[in-house]
Amino acid sequence: MDDDFPGDIPPELAGLLLTVDLDAVAGNWRLLCDRLSKPCAGVVKADAYGLGLGPVARTLAAAGCTTFFVALAEEGLRLRRILPEARIFVLTGAMPGTERVLTEARLIPVLNTLEQAAAWLAHAPADAPHGLHVDTGMSRLGLPPEDIDALPAGFAPCLVMSHLACADDPGHPLNAAQLAAFTQARQRFPTAEASLANSSGVFLGTGYGFDLGRPGIALYGGNPTPGAPNPMRQVVTLEARILQVRHVDTPLTVGYGATHQCEGGTRLATVAAGYADGVHRALGNVGKGILGDQSVPMVGRVSMDLIVFDVTAVPAGLARPGQSITLIGPSHTADDLAAEAGTISYEILTSLGHRTARTYVGGP
Repeated sequence: MDDDFPGDIPPELAGLLLTVDLDAVAGNWRLLCDRLSKPCAGVVKADAYGLGLGPVARTLAAAGCTTFFVALAEEGLRLRRILPEARIFVLTGAMPGTERVLTEARLIPVLNTLEQAAAWLAHAPADAPHGLHVDTGMSRLGLPPEDIDALPAGFAPCLVMSHLACADDPGHPLNAAQLAAFTQARQRFPTAEASLANSSGVFLGTGYGFDLGRPGIALYGGNPTPGAPNPMRQVVTLEARILQVRHVDTPLTVGYGATHQCEGGTRLATVAAGYADGVHRALGNVGKGILGDQSVPMVGRVSMDLIVFDVTAVPAGLARPGQSITLIGPSHTADDLAAEAGTISYEILTSLGHRTARTYVGGP
């Protein structure tokens, strides 16, 4: 059993099957490093975007990645058990009273406020490394640039970073404004590494590269260049197993609320997946799957455990119990499914439930 997954589900017993191509993860990391012409960290927060912290982190480390970012200290503790020698940054900084735990685990907090900075200098060992997040336009976490002069004497971060708000829109004026603000802030810490480029920021141009890239969704196959062809390799395949095929001879409705009307001569396939597995309820009557090489529509509402597809256009031999309908794959990506649900691929991947059987291919 993997150290970051609560249990093994035999694929033959599972209704939903997730396959993660670890070689594609490693290939995406290399592509991003080459594109940036700088080293890249691995952002593995939220269980490596829902795909499994252990397998993903080991794969990135084997590919040459030495620096990782997590959101929370508890994620850092899990990652430290998996990668004893990695450099691990915690994006939410140091909660009050956690300085000892962080330093003992060799986790590096990215400090976000004057209060965090003062507490770290007061309670952490003098040589304990720490980072600094400067807020250049997100108005979320981070120290406003005007507060830099108020940092405690002796504050010397090993990393100074900021986060781009609109990097997926290359023409947005905030990109240039954030770059200018970060460049100025970075001058105050000339010996610190600097990091600005997230997944989409890697593709904004060389000025955004600084010393270290921080790609996240692009590692997992998400398109960092919306509106243009996806340069990343696809990582995820998600398949839902057909439980029953129903031949409809007379008009009837499908699912809760009777939101879809079928006519006679329709074939319906019910699969073992639902919103409890992370297949969003918003996909009802708008989502699609792939059966064979044919796109098949979701009909009716997505329920907790079941989804219905109209498979009338698919040869009967392909649509039968035990076969699978692909929800995410090469011809219907996580970005595609997300667009149908009115969300983003980040939410699709991180919502995947623990009733899903995971299979990893490739990797170390």
